[in-house]
Amino acid sequence: MTFRQIAYRNVVRNKRTYAAFFLSSAFSVMIFFVCALFLFNPGVREGMIYAAAAQAFTAAECIMYVFSIFFVLYSVSSFLKSRKREFGILLLHGMTEGQLNRMIFLETMLIGSGAIAAGVAAGMLFGKLFLMIGSHVIGISQLPFVLPWQALALTVGSFALLFFLISLRTSRLMRTNRLIELFQAGQKPKSEPKASAALAWLAAALLGVSYYLAVTATAATVYVRMLPVTAMTIAGTYFFYTQLSVYLLKRWTRNRRFFWNRTNIVTIADLAYRLKDNARMFFMVTIISTVSFCSVGVFASINSLLKHFRADYPAAVGYLSKPGNADEQRHLEEIQAELAQRGLPYETASIAVKYAPVASSDAAIPPDTLPLIAYSDYRRAIEAAGFPFGEPQPADGEALVFISSQRTKAFLAVRKPVSYTLAESGLTVREIGYAEHVPIPDHLLPGLPSANDADFGGVVVSDRMFGQIKAPVRTETYTGFYVRDYERTVGLAAQLVEQGEIRHDEGRPYAMTVSGTLLVMQRSLYSVLLFVALLVGAVFFIAAGSFLYFRLYADLDYDRRQYLTIAKVGLTDRELGTIVTRQLAILFFVPIAMAIVHSIFAFIALQSFFILSIAAGMGAVLVSFFVAQVLYFFFIRNRYLRNLRKSLF
Repeated sequence: MTFRQIAYRNVVRNKRTYAAFFLSSAFSVMIFFVCALFLFNPGVREGMIYAAAAQAFTAAECIMYVFSIFFVLYSVSSFLKSRKREFGILLLHGMTEGQLNRMIFLETMLIGSGAIAAGVAAGMLFGKLFLMIGSHVIGISQLPFVLPWQALALTVGSFALLFFLISLRTSRLMRTNRLIELFQAGQKPKSEPKASAALAWLAAALLGVSYYLAVTATAATVYVRMLPVTAMTIAGTYFFYTQLSVYLLKRWTRNRRFFWNRTNIVTIADLAYRLKDNARMFFMVTIISTVSFCSVGVFASINSLLKHFRADYPAAVGYLSKPGNADEQRHLEEIQAELAQRGLPYETASIAVKYAPVASSDAAIPPDTLPLIAYSDYRRAIEAAGFPFGEPQPADGEALVFISSQRTKAFLAVRKPVSYTLAESGLTVREIGYAEHVPIPDHLLPGLPSANDADFGGVVVSDRMFGQIKAPVRTETYTGFYVRDYERTVGLAAQLVEQGEIRHDEGRPYAMTVSGTLLVMQRSLYSVLLFVALLVGAVFFIAAGSFLYFRLYADLDYDRRQYLTIAKVGLTDRELGTIVTRQLAILFFVPIAMAIVHSIFAFIALQSFFILSIAAGMGAVLVSFFVAQVLYFFFIRNRYLRNLRKSLF
């Protein structure tokens, strides 16, 4: 038998233990390869959203690759620790440490090469299906199935390098000079799990404070609280598994009526050891699952922003002309001609925007100029868009702040009314509230300065006061073309605007939006983000399940000896099933339950950004992941019980 044959047979004979690791690695390779197929597909390159799609898929590739490094490193290290006794026998029979390292290197590379081959083969097999699903989700035309050499080279090269470097690293993890340590691996009696009451209470405090901060977060404070809440949640989760869970179980064992009832003594006592031994693994599963739930949930809910699209862009085409724009009339005529050519009836409304110099203001960030529009222009534009209008005209000296998008309404509760003293004639403008509608879309005006990144375009004043502004710094004119079937304006005025928008700050003599094009762009972008999040979330979720699987099977020999001893004193098959089911249920669902709780509080904080409720989208994501975990639990439970019963009954 050659040395390579020994390495090969070691892998084959431990296939049950390595199965989850191999399949998870192959799945990661497959998803990485599929993302590369999207990234290098010529059909995606020709689409309007290629830049955004390329960034999203590139980010997904990087996230999955970095995660795969830690996943493979942790997995291989765990497997090596479970084989210490086997390595001790080999060393006892004359194998040198160098040969042992070489054998481990060959085994890891063998598994890695197999995972790469299987992942790429699966990607080729299901690539067309993924492209069909992806093109449907993204909302683009059917993508042709091509096999770019760049995608194949990137996938094979990246993961070959990953497994090679990790193989070099893991082959040096088993250095030991004492054979007795290797032979006693898995045989030593475990020390009694201990927990610190102070650290247990610290875990509860960290989680409680982080949950409270998440619940009370607003659109203005969520950015400030994000990092400390995340740090406290991670630390609290770690101490929950290493300290609080063991502490609670030990307190639970003091209830003799419960603890001594039937098989509870075995279930609870052994559970404390499992929680303590596997604390780091449970911690990783919880954090990974939370990231999966939140990433998919966020991008599943972000589509609700499209429900506000009509209100954010009331005009099918918006054109803002800056001072000195000599092409204004020609541009407007080109827009009118193209609307007529497409057979789209339209109405027009114009809004003059005066930028009045500000002498003083009590705003947190005082503006140099104040954008003002007249009440009559505001009303005419909203009525042309077809929205019901019932807002009264503000009195002289009063103003309504107009928002540039519906998402800005999340900041209204935390923004205090502001007063402005204009340099011209000492006029005072005092904010008394907010306009209900968006007269001029986001990014077509420089807007009012805001400490919270809120989009406030300017203020609406009475017609009389607007006429009193005789010497503004400048005056700009916004012209809106209002079309009922605005989705038919996709690609309109392509000679004037690329990808549906030219912003005010781009330095051109005009700014412009085409709502039909922007709708397609945003819908496709959100779909790309959701599709990428689903792929990454699936990799994370399967990896989390793999951690549970191979950790469970790493302890299988120990569990066999334990239950065999208990069976000699009368443990029945039914009692074995009850004990194992309870323990596995706790081990499987406690991390998932913790991840769901973390995600719920994260979603509550996220809700502060949304005017519409995102509970339905979030709930669907969490329920889907939970159902998948239940199915996985029953699959593993049946296999695990079958392996235990082979040696017991």
